[in-house]
Amino acid sequence: MGILKDLLKDIPVPKMAKVKQNFDQTKIEDVEQAINEKLQVETIRSKVRPGMEIAIAVGSRGMDRLVEVTATTVQFLKDLGARPFIVPSMGSHGGATAEGQKEVLAHLGVTEESVKAEIRSSMEVIKLGELPNGLPVYIDKYASEADGIIVINRIKPHTAFRGPVESGIMKMISIGLGKQKGAEATHQLGFKYMAENVPAMAKMMMQKTPILFGVATLENAFDKVVQVEVLAVEEIEEKEPDLQALAKQLLPKLFFEQIDVLVIDEIGKNISGDGMDPNITGRYPTPYAKGGPDVNKMVVLDLTHQTEGNANGVGTADFTTQRLVDKMDREVTYANGLTSTVCAPTKIATTLANDEDAMKAAIKTCNILDFTQVKMVRIKNTLEIAEIEVSEALVDYVKNHPDMDLLSDLYELSFNQDGNLN
Repeated sequence: MGILKDLLKDIPVPKMAKVKQNFDQTKIEDVEQAINEKLQVETIRSKVRPGMEIAIAVGSRGMDRLVEVTATTVQFLKDLGARPFIVPSMGSHGGATAEGQKEVLAHLGVTEESVKAEIRSSMEVIKLGELPNGLPVYIDKYASEADGIIVINRIKPHTAFRGPVESGIMKMISIGLGKQKGAEATHQLGFKYMAENVPAMAKMMMQKTPILFGVATLENAFDKVVQVEVLAVEEIEEKEPDLQALAKQLLPKLFFEQIDVLVIDEIGKNISGDGMDPNITGRYPTPYAKGGPDVNKMVVLDLTHQTEGNANGVGTADFTTQRLVDKMDREVTYANGLTSTVCAPTKIATTLANDEDAMKAAIKTCNILDFTQVKMVRIKNTLEIAEIEVSEALVDYVKNHPDMDLLSDLYELSFNQDGNLN
């Protein structure tokens, strides 16, 4: 028996119980109709003239109903006699290549067939100017040549900084439309100044390019569209902060203030840009964002298939498994850190042989006297937290919480012969 096995052999894994977390499930059933109603107002219609060639910036991963929102916007423009086309707007994603970005859109369901519009993908950009601090401001070349530009995005809290404007229309303008060079420039001075630089870049772009309006969605705790807004370019700066505040209220969360050990079955870029959403875990890649539970030790067990080896976020955890590390594509993962300039999440956490050892290591190091009383929470991933597992020490807390229901009796976790969860 090796030293690690010897250190962990007497650490007890607690019995667990299934728990339901209750969130508001309100959502818009007919998203196309809701978008159309917002598009048809005169302040928006009057911006579109027959014959205009209009670039539509699209590229938000994980956005609910993205295809319908995009297709509805395309049809609205065609009905007014305009000629819309799609510009992939996702900073450096898709390997920072034109074909790669087109493939990312296809992965999101956005193709020329599904939205009835041509896709023009290029990494070529035009420099518009510089901010007072010297940061260059870029825009996609195809978009710069259009008669008008429309931006589509979901408004939600960012995972690495806090400000009146985080992820949404202005970020899609500054980073998405800026392509790889724009993303690199925005990140150049770090997340400490992101709350200033994102809106400053977006404002310059709105002044110097023919941006017409933004189509924004807000999502409920189950990532379903709960509200849609169409903001004329002159409204974006004023109204986006209020929508950002509402998005924060709509976020799902774990209803615990303090957790000794948080076990996450899988992480991946399809779950969050950070592999797992820090707004859920309370563990942020930078010191410029906060919120969520106080987690003493965190374990990530595996990668999603869809992340294709990108293990960004594994370094935010304390422990991981050899299984996850074996699936990791280091080049892709490290490229994430080099682009964002935040490299802590791409480090490899302390790696144990299997799930059981990783969980035991977290329990051993979570700084409590009685390991049988560990407050442990297990989730599949940070997108699916309506049903979770909690340890015996949290059962009474769950029973007394107005937003949680106990779904099962306590049971032992089951591990296979390799020490991984069944």
